[in-house]
Amino acid sequence: MYVVRPVAISDIPTLEAMWAGATPGVHSLPRTRKTIELAVERSVASFAARPDTPLEESYFFVLESTVDRSIAGTAGISATAGASGVFFAFRNEVLSQVSRELNISYNVNVLMLCSDLTSYSQLSGFFMRDRSTVERPVDEAAALLSRSRLMYAALAPQRFSEKFFASIAGTTDENGRSAFWEALGRKFFQMDFLEVEHMIEGARNRTLIAELMPHYPVYVPLLPEDAQEALARVNGAAELPFHILSNEGFELDEYIDIFDGGPILRAPRNALCSFSQSLERMVVDASSSETESIETWLVATVREEHFRSMLVQCPSPELSEDIALPEQAMRCLDVARGDTVLCVRL
Repeated sequence: MYVVRPVAISDIPTLEAMWAGATPGVHSLPRTRKTIELAVERSVASFAARPDTPLEESYFFVLESTVDRSIAGTAGISATAGASGVFFAFRNEVLSQVSRELNISYNVNVLMLCSDLTSYSQLSGFFMRDRSTVERPVDEAAALLSRSRLMYAALAPQRFSEKFFASIAGTTDENGRSAFWEALGRKFFQMDFLEVEHMIEGARNRTLIAELMPHYPVYVPLLPEDAQEALARVNGAAELPFHILSNEGFELDEYIDIFDGGPILRAPRNALCSFSQSLERMVVDASSSETESIETWLVATVREEHFRSMLVQCPSPELSEDIALPEQAMRCLDVARGDTVLCVRL
């Protein structure tokens, strides 16, 4: 069993060891001790804050075993993507070219550097430790981790934007080489893909991006074939979070990552299951329930600073004002009979 909770200062050594082995190209993971400390401290301060509107807050969550309290994964969500600057992405547009004299018309794709996503809330930092060590079926544990941050957003909507996005890692080879980066980014940064990823540690809002990346249209047909094929393609290691977010309500559109060409998923919050399908219910003892039909529900506390969430096998709360939780689940969530929780079907 696992519980999702806010990251704590005491987690820093574990995160440093765990993130050091992350797959190259995983977006938005701090890798050095200093940046990990800054990220954790910023998250702790964000949970303690009481903002009326989304500002510079950034929230990190950890997936913790209820057996030995080991950390099996991380996920984050930022109140606004451009909190410390401007968030940059490529917008893949279609231009129509017409020659009346030659009676020729055709469409061509061009990439435009843009900051359209700056005010969105951003999902980032999703990482699962060696999946073979996760006792619960990995899809369920990953869904719990990924969706819990949106459950937090649902219980505290004033902290976040009305629009969300997530940048998914693009394709790389076994050596971490990105065909899209080789065809475009390298021409302006003069360094390997992994070097620049390490240098900016996943951030897409640094001044150097505005200084070095092309500001004029990049015509897609002029790129090598392997770079064109990489556009909006998902890294194999990112397929699981991609499917979880797609099932949540996120959709692909014209935006792609400026470094590896990976897809960017977007959604208005009302299109997300955690907002539109979550239910507030009062906790009752599972022993008082006479329902035999048991389902898997994601259950979260409604405390903003001391947030907890986990998967619970329980009778469906859809036709009731209550949710019947086992004693162990109540202990892990730190709730008692009569408390209110937020729940959504897995």
